[in-house]
Amino acid sequence: MRPRQTLWITVPGLVLLASVAFAQQGAADGEWRSFAGDLGSTKYSPLDQIDADNIRSLQIAWRRPIVDIGYREMDPNLRYSNVSSAAPLIVDGVGYVPNAIGLVEAFDVATGQTRWTQPPFGGAEDLRGAGTRGVAYWTDGAEARIIAQRGEYLYALHPDTGEIFADFGESGRVHLTIGLAEGARYRWGGAPTVVRDVVVLGQSMSDTFQTKEAIRGDVRAFDVRTGDLRWVFHTVPQAGEYGTDSWADDSWQYSGHAPVWSLFSADEELGMVYMPVTSPTSDMYGGHRGGDNLYGQSLVAVDAETGERVWHFQTVHHGLWDYDPPAAPILMDINVDGREIKAVTQLTKQAFAFVFDRASGEPVWPIEERPVPQSGTPGERTSLTQPFPTKPPAFDRQGATIDNLIDFTPELREEAIAITDNYVIGPLFTPPSVSGDGPNDKKGTIQLPGSQGGSDVQGGAFDPETGFLYIPSITSPFVADVLEGNPDRTNLAYVKGGRQWIGGPQGLPLFKPPYGRITAIDMNRGEIVWMTPNGDGPRNHPAISHLNLGPLGVPGRPAPLLTKTLLFVAEGSTNRPGGARVPEGMPPEIVTNYGGRIFRAYDKATGDVVWETELPAGSIAPPVTYLSGGKQYLLVSTGDVNTAGEILAFSLP
Repeated sequence: MRPRQTLWITVPGLVLLASVAFAQQGAADGEWRSFAGDLGSTKYSPLDQIDADNIRSLQIAWRRPIVDIGYREMDPNLRYSNVSSAAPLIVDGVGYVPNAIGLVEAFDVATGQTRWTQPPFGGAEDLRGAGTRGVAYWTDGAEARIIAQRGEYLYALHPDTGEIFADFGESGRVHLTIGLAEGARYRWGGAPTVVRDVVVLGQSMSDTFQTKEAIRGDVRAFDVRTGDLRWVFHTVPQAGEYGTDSWADDSWQYSGHAPVWSLFSADEELGMVYMPVTSPTSDMYGGHRGGDNLYGQSLVAVDAETGERVWHFQTVHHGLWDYDPPAAPILMDINVDGREIKAVTQLTKQAFAFVFDRASGEPVWPIEERPVPQSGTPGERTSLTQPFPTKPPAFDRQGATIDNLIDFTPELREEAIAITDNYVIGPLFTPPSVSGDGPNDKKGTIQLPGSQGGSDVQGGAFDPETGFLYIPSITSPFVADVLEGNPDRTNLAYVKGGRQWIGGPQGLPLFKPPYGRITAIDMNRGEIVWMTPNGDGPRNHPAISHLNLGPLGVPGRPAPLLTKTLLFVAEGSTNRPGGARVPEGMPPEIVTNYGGRIFRAYDKATGDVVWETELPAGSIAPPVTYLSGGKQYLLVSTGDVNTAGEILAFSLP
């Protein structure tokens, strides 16, 4: 193994030494102008009208479907998902949100009544589509635009009418294969980020990994006025670019993927964009791509105007665990040992919070390279070490170890141990293993956290007044197994196997609770303040109901919302594709009541529940809050496979 690359790198000649004059963080002026409240992804609003003293009077003020009736009248057979992951923007008394077929709807924020709907570009024949997480708002003071991505196209819409700007792109839209490799297709379920005058987009890509050759998931930026391509950042570095030496045998020449499939953050003052880059080809076997493989599973900071790399940090070397950085980095102004720091924090699936100076990339607290288990898969060349932050501590359970197994009763623990005998187990970063059918073969490696926990796309929320970070996370293992590749189908020596979402004894989870939790961290000290389960979980399972256990937590993936007074978190959803990971074998009557519909308000200082309500269905979209007519509103999107999706607006009487 060659020496590890430096933890932070700066671009020569780029001036980064700005005074630490902290800008206002969070949503401002009673509005919600970015997907997560602000470009720093804090999910914070200073509104305080709704508080612990009056929240029990909260009631539904209005509701609207997630697809306007006008579209359904255009096509009575229109089909779409009931589930929305979108966060509406609230600007000048109007809400803007992409619906479940990817078209933008504008509504009055006081009544929920539709203001306008985006016409499908191709008429009624163009109604088929999928939703995204949100839109972006841009203004230079003289004009304003709503920026929306749908399928392979980028649009600029007039905020008052929904009409396209005809001079944007070609005939009013930009085809998003521009700047990609030949033969590339484009899709994404994220939300555009507009910083200064550029629109930054990621992309989603198939993770079937059929060959070792693949198209890169490059990040691109477009001019907000013209739609012209401004820059391209190669997520797998190309000839002459920094990082090619981290790909053994010039494997950068054919390796691909590594998109930003989640979301970006940006610092407008510094003019920097922060990109959580994900797995290169393939995500569980890398024998064909020796080395660390930049920029796979890295936080990369680039100049917003040019796309030039300013600094980077790789959170997983030579990734094999599907440990993609899953959420937008969070910008936070903190004070550590009397030193004011403009920081950025990347949450990870392995339940770490990596914290850096967001101008220079220097770690706020030391990050140690520690030895990790090595792979036994033929041809695999595992990194000898992986990075471990010294602060803050891990915010969820790590390692498929005997100590972490379920122990409600001695009998359940013995059953759990017996289950693990069929698999490889070990601490964090135990590599995937070859599964076999022989009597002495193992069935793969039990990985904890799995590929959808601890943190995931929901990210966290940061309170700029207290310096506290709040992280919803889940304890959800899966089996990381690989199989020999069939040479008639692939040139990969090994491909990923079934990736079983493994259950424990009698359908209970395999590991100790909480299965869904919220952790509060004081980011000025890098210390956990409190942790609480989010939801009841399987406490009424017949094997443990007699124990009268407290809440065990629901492994949903809900997004948090912070206000000046409260923390709002739903349970996620256990009744939707890709929702909460219910253990295999759990009795149907327990699955039905496993949770997902409850929406709660927590005391920010203690984690105590101060209010809860049952929604019509689960919720995974970020809640949003704003002022209208002097009244604070709270928006929550709900829906599942059996329940029509809608947006609910709560307010005080």
